[in-house]
Amino acid sequence: MTVARSHSVQRVFSSDEAFEYCARMTNAHYENFPVASLFLPEEKRPYIQSIYAFSRSADDFADELDRPPEDRLADLQSWEDMLRACYEGEAEHPVFIALRETVRNLDIPIQPLLDLLSAFRRDVVQNRYETFDDLLSYCRCSANPVGRLVLMIFGSREDELFLLSDHICTALQLTNFWQDVTRDRDKNRLYLPLEDLKRFSVSEGDWKTSQVTENTRKLIRFEVERTRNLFYRGVDLPSRVLPELQLELRLVWFGGMTILKKIEHEKLNVFLQRPRLNTLDKIIVLYRGMFSKHLNKFGRTREEWEALQQQS
Repeated sequence: MTVARSHSVQRVFSSDEAFEYCARMTNAHYENFPVASLFLPEEKRPYIQSIYAFSRSADDFADELDRPPEDRLADLQSWEDMLRACYEGEAEHPVFIALRETVRNLDIPIQPLLDLLSAFRRDVVQNRYETFDDLLSYCRCSANPVGRLVLMIFGSREDELFLLSDHICTALQLTNFWQDVTRDRDKNRLYLPLEDLKRFSVSEGDWKTSQVTENTRKLIRFEVERTRNLFYRGVDLPSRVLPELQLELRLVWFGGMTILKKIEHEKLNVFLQRPRLNTLDKIIVLYRGMFSKHLNKFGRTREEWEALQQQS
């Protein structure tokens, strides 16, 4: 097996050292939403960190924009080769040594991990999405496998729970897209569907030159609203998993919904600036995650909540 330059290792890692390597990688990257946080059982965190390290590394290969696409695709192919070898019990890189222990101990199938790699390949070769359905097909590979993997780590494999997780994970991915319009512009990646730009009379030129108009605000408001609806479609998931995972999922759910509210409060100006959670926002998310009983009430007006109650 050929190992790309980004994947070479210089020494043999023990399982403990490999998991520590993945933990350091996880802790070194800023994320809006908690990754293997202290609210999860200590014995589960290393497994999540090994999957995160696998995904984070592959994402970084795809994002090396100073390198030709064929080189980045070769690195991703090498990463897939090592993944397949890992499932045969062979591993040298610390990420795969940790991942080998994870998939062995928890009987994790390979397909969700292969799906993640397919999404990173798309990042190399595709930077526009014609329709919202096209974008959802990307999310099915880039985001949904992560939620399913987390559920499997906690022993949940029911299709109904997977579907609820898919709604939340897709919503999280879309939230990140709307939040990162300016960052992605620097990479020449436009995740706002082209059909939606046409619908609201927004041009790629408006996006490239950070033109904030009433039309761009209408566009972002539209994307925010349908993303919020996806969060609501997955709202029952936290209450249906094991107790030790419930708080983490509520934090993730409130974190994503809070970003959407932040986008609205900042006048839908994502073409100009990147909204992010500050310390106070995070404290509020933590408080809500710990004490809120009705997730589906968050973000709704009183009239909307009362109407929802009458329907149930």
